[in-house]
Amino acid sequence: MTNNEISGGVVHELPEDLRQTLASDAEALAAWEDLTPLARNEWICWAISVKKPETRRQHVERVRTQLKEGMRRPCCWMGCIHRTDKPISPSVQWVLDKQSKKSS
Repeated sequence: MTNNEISGGVVHELPEDLRQTLASDAEALAAWEDLTPLARNEWICWAISVKKPETRRQHVERVRTQLKEGMRRPCCWMGCIHRTDKPISPSVQWVLDKQSKKSS
């Protein structure tokens, strides 16, 4: 499998930093390709939804290590808010409302 053939998500394309990390680790890549497109989308969204470059690097590395530990989705994360094929769940809406109140 070449670097460009690594599967992406439903809404999100695979970002280059995550692509390179997966391509450099055969075990993590095999686990990635075994995920559903929705699960891959959750990992991508989780990795790119942070503000600081250092946090993003940590998330990308955690994708690699957690895939190798058998995790199939990011733990304790509200899920991708970018999907338009389904309504936002009440629990995700609650978190978003709480976050918007903090920033106002």
